[in-house]
Amino acid sequence: MLNDGDTYLHIAAGRWMIENWAVLRIDFFSYTFAGHPWITHEWLSEVLMALAYVTAGWSSTVLLFAIAGGLMAWLLGYYLGKHLSGLPLLATLVLALSSMAGSFLARPHILALPLMVVWTAELIRAADEGRQPPYWLLCIMVLWANMHASFAFGLAFILPMALEDALKRGLRVAAQDWALFAVLAVLAALATPHGIYGLLFPLDLLSKSQLYAVGEWSPLDLHRFQPAILMMGLALFVFLSRGMRIAPLRLILLLFVSYLALVQVRHVMLLAIMGSLLLARPLADLLTNQPDLPTRGGRKMMLGFGLVFVLLAGVRLLIPLQRGDGITTPATALAHVPAKLLTAPVLNDYQFGGYLIYRDLRPFIDGRVELYSGRFLNRYLDIVSGNPRVLADTLTRYHVRWTILAPANPASAVMDTMPGWKRLYSDPYAVVHVKTETL
Repeated sequence: MLNDGDTYLHIAAGRWMIENWAVLRIDFFSYTFAGHPWITHEWLSEVLMALAYVTAGWSSTVLLFAIAGGLMAWLLGYYLGKHLSGLPLLATLVLALSSMAGSFLARPHILALPLMVVWTAELIRAADEGRQPPYWLLCIMVLWANMHASFAFGLAFILPMALEDALKRGLRVAAQDWALFAVLAVLAALATPHGIYGLLFPLDLLSKSQLYAVGEWSPLDLHRFQPAILMMGLALFVFLSRGMRIAPLRLILLLFVSYLALVQVRHVMLLAIMGSLLLARPLADLLTNQPDLPTRGGRKMMLGFGLVFVLLAGVRLLIPLQRGDGITTPATALAHVPAKLLTAPVLNDYQFGGYLIYRDLRPFIDGRVELYSGRFLNRYLDIVSGNPRVLADTLTRYHVRWTILAPANPASAVMDTMPGWKRLYSDPYAVVHVKTETL
């Protein structure tokens, strides 16, 4: 859950906003883009993360995301259970949750997942029943738009559900219900500190061609077993072999989210949630005789789960969670950097940027792809590809005095050959080079 450098960044940003009672609008953290506009589209999630962190450190941070993940799983099971029961329900839920497991990190998108489940399920339910979506969903959209940019998928989801309802009830009748809701939903999404810029942010982010180089934006790795592929394969098998009937618009929507999951791994969560909810009713229509799971003593079981949760949460808070060196935490390497150099310009690995910000140091780059220009990101990609000319030019242009890079980063090997530079420290997680004249 803590295997991502952006967790440090989000906590640092949330801490700044709490201390200053203001939403961040410009970059205060890097030295390369300091003062540039920054749309903190996840500001509410970052504040919640910082509040959890100051309460009991990493223990309460982990607990916050465990609660969010558990709530998401319960809500998904609740809505799937309106159509499925027994083993089909269990299998669908397990497949969906397994598909999401690889992206379960302490980052804002997890906090927004319960909202995504409720929004998606209620829109599907309204389309099934031929009625207007409930207005209380607008409160969900306000929260969602302030927590994570995935709210844009929620807005886009209105259109296919409205069209499906229009095909059943007639365009004029359905339009009266859905058009007003759609307008109010867009207005709800505008209820953020960034207004129209927050609404346009997801489109601006997706326009960056450099996203492919970031792990979560890269295609799904088909060389390893992926539960998402199993989920798609089983759905296709049932569709072809059992003749499962699904509305054309929903089929198109399923194919679209499947495509998104294949080309960008971060959208696997979208497929798991939206895909399972879209398939629940067609699958239930196909499985007329569903074996029920035992339900006797349900209230006692819920009480038991509640007591177990309180016990485990208490244990988690009582036993401090300590973090040491890791692929995003070059703690020991940073400790070997001379104090006089810590405030000097640094060239850092992308995955170390969040930790440097967390330590009140200004990085060269960090996980905020939306902040950095395309030209700057291309420069960094050339550096990590081992281009010595671009690396030397960067060291000079930005007056870099020390570097901290991952051992596997090709730039680390190039730094060993760079005139006027010396390898100061290395371990399995980080390599530090310093300019010899600074020693």
